[in-house]
Amino acid sequence: QLQLVESGGGLVQPGGSLRLSCVASGIALDSFAIGWFRQAPGKEREGVSCINEYDGTIDYADFVKGRFTISRDAAKNTVFLQMSNLNPEDTAVYYCAADLLPLRRGCDYGGMDIWGQGTLVTVSP
Repeated sequence: QLQLVESGGGLVQPGGSLRLSCVASGIALDSFAIGWFRQAPGKEREGVSCINEYDGTIDYADFVKGRFTISRDAAKNTVFLQMSNLNPEDTAVYYCAADLLPLRRGCDYGGMDIWGQGTLVTVSP
């Protein structure tokens, strides 16, 4: 069974940091493009970052560049999102997702096939 499970969310003060994890079962994360997304209350889901081991692509949305870092631990079959200098506008449910198209080049945020259940990040004093 293909499954993604996120963890690491929580309450953090502005300026703080969190590291989110996305653990996969039934799928090798280093074989496909993996994306992080977020959805804030009352807003549409948006792509945050993506990593594609196949061609080495790493991508970030402009609003997280310089603050968030995506990485992968193949041995743990896990993708991480290190988030720093968080602000209240980063408050959202964060999801990881996998694009199951073989040999995908780059990242297609609209092409994700499986999703995790999400983890809530709240940035507040």
